[in-house]
Amino acid sequence: MAAGYNNSFIETRIQSNTNHPFHDFKLRPFLLRLQDARKSFIPVFFTRVHDILSDFNLLYLHVTPQPKTNFPPWGIPVVQFLNPFQTFIKSDTADIIYQQIFIEHRQEYDDFIAIYTDGSKSADHVSFAVVFPNTTFSVKLHSSCSVFTAETAAVLLALEKISDCLERKFIIYTDSLSVLDSLKSFYMHSRHHPLVLNVLHLLNKLASRDFNILCWVPSHVGIVGNEKADKAAKLATAPTNSSIPLTDFTKYSKLLFYTKWQRQWDTETDNKLHSVKPHVHPWPSLTTRKADTLLTRLRVGHTRYTHRHLLFIEQTPMCSQCNSTVACRLNTYSLNVRILTPNG
Repeated sequence: MAAGYNNSFIETRIQSNTNHPFHDFKLRPFLLRLQDARKSFIPVFFTRVHDILSDFNLLYLHVTPQPKTNFPPWGIPVVQFLNPFQTFIKSDTADIIYQQIFIEHRQEYDDFIAIYTDGSKSADHVSFAVVFPNTTFSVKLHSSCSVFTAETAAVLLALEKISDCLERKFIIYTDSLSVLDSLKSFYMHSRHHPLVLNVLHLLNKLASRDFNILCWVPSHVGIVGNEKADKAAKLATAPTNSSIPLTDFTKYSKLLFYTKWQRQWDTETDNKLHSVKPHVHPWPSLTTRKADTLLTRLRVGHTRYTHRHLLFIEQTPMCSQCNSTVACRLNTYSLNVRILTPNG
């Protein structure tokens, strides 16, 4: 199961990298015929991954290609955004104060067209909305997408619509401070969200039209435009065929793999390790590898005390209390405490 997950992760990384030599690779038909004719033939990597993704119903999902990040020195995006609420703490500030500050802000920028964006995510629903003065766009994403992806996709759609307009003065209002921070500090990270890079590329194109204003607004404080975008995002039903960022696909596929692995492991009640570790998720790591190794050996019962008879070709020792083999049942909890406590 773990090997299958690793293979699928490698394949999706290849999909996201347009410069990878196997990005557009397609298996030749004669290899498929060879695999069908010879059952002993070991399937090639991409065939194995195809079968795994098909088993988890993931073939219809496509990973978003990673855009290029090689901005020239004179073209490095400089993203600045307004935050008229930065001196206020939301938990200590009444909604009416935020509303009044926003009214004053809009009076200062009354010649700028206001656009509101918002993303929404629930258990099985991910969507976003972009609210213009005269129209609203609501888009539903795949349930594997994160709320960060939804918020970024909303900003990207707003920029795409702006690029087709003749007006020059716009302000995009978003309640996702994490999206704005990612745009502002993208050069500080080695890996970037593909939609963040798409936003940066589009912002560079729009910079020649003097558009460079983004603004953060707090959510759920009664700002009309933001509340309208939030409601439209939650009611979105129109699906999109857009691809999924690699990070979102990885988390989603990992969840599916672990869920199936857990179902299989739940049936292995006769396995002696099932009572030791009923859940397949990894145990938390300790501070040192030595402590990790000791604790793992105690948990699974692989110690010198329980297995020395195999090394010295002796009879299996029996427990005087329960009349069973020592290797079969260990009170690992008491052993763990004695090993890991300072006075143990």
